[in-house]
Amino acid sequence: MNAPLAVLDPSIRSRTRLVDANGLTFEVIETLPADSTPDRLALCLHGFPEHAHAWRHQLPALARLGYRAWAVNLRGYGRSSRPPRVSDYAIEHLLTDVAALIDASGASSVMLIAHDWGAVIAWYFAMRRIRPLSHLVIMNVPHPGPMSREFRNNPQQRRKSWYALFFQIPVLPEKLMGRDEASAIAKIFREGTVSKDRISAEDAEVFAQNARQPGALRAMVNYYRALIGGGGARRQAAMGLPAIDVPTLLVWGEQDVALCKATTYGTEAWVKPLTVRYLPQASHWVQQDDPEMVNAMLEAFLEDQSVPHAPDAMGDLDPQGA
Repeated sequence: MNAPLAVLDPSIRSRTRLVDANGLTFEVIETLPADSTPDRLALCLHGFPEHAHAWRHQLPALARLGYRAWAVNLRGYGRSSRPPRVSDYAIEHLLTDVAALIDASGASSVMLIAHDWGAVIAWYFAMRRIRPLSHLVIMNVPHPGPMSREFRNNPQQRRKSWYALFFQIPVLPEKLMGRDEASAIAKIFREGTVSKDRISAEDAEVFAQNARQPGALRAMVNYYRALIGGGGARRQAAMGLPAIDVPTLLVWGEQDVALCKATTYGTEAWVKPLTVRYLPQASHWVQQDDPEMVNAMLEAFLEDQSVPHAPDAMGDLDPQGA
């Protein structure tokens, strides 16, 4: 699958490689400075129904900051292993995948940057302290605590979450999404951003082609089946939600069709230190919809500088008033 980086830069190197971890094989897009192999790893976890290509704008930026950046295709995606059973996508297996990838990297310092389903994994990974993290960056998925509160109390959020319940039906969801060469997947990206030119036809085709691989859509939907019907969320809730003490940046595109902004409120009760930045004119696909602003926030956060606000969100402070 051809998934080129959006930016060609002679100061960085990029390649696609296969990494063995947790008894599986993972496809990884690796980007790093041309003259070195940094000991600091930035591990990028994509969401549904994406692909490592979703990080094409962030990988060069991370390399320029001195990181070895890995955008991994999660199990079931791209050329990564695609186990067949719903239980193979239990959250516990996904957490172990991340730990095993970190171990395989050999890096001494690791930060996670994650979006959508990747962010679900990253929240639990950080709160369970499975491996030490230097930084945590979350994009457009709430912490499980505020998410549970809003799902209980907010009818709007329950309506927005309809698809997660629909995905519990066997066979039908993947069949519908796979019709017409998975055209619905391309449409999600082409029409789902605020800035309509941000995801090109070529980019959307990467995601659609990914979905057309045999068994891919079933694997993607199995994440939801394992978390909800398979009891993964209940098991995690029973373990409690211990505080996260890793420096954390929560980046939120407000034009999210699946998640209410209210799901971000109160996150500071579970995460300290926390910085929250809202992008009023960005969608759920925030790092693709406004990569310049997201990268500026990311760079400032990783360089321990003041994280900028989006120009149209100057009055929208994070919960700590930063």
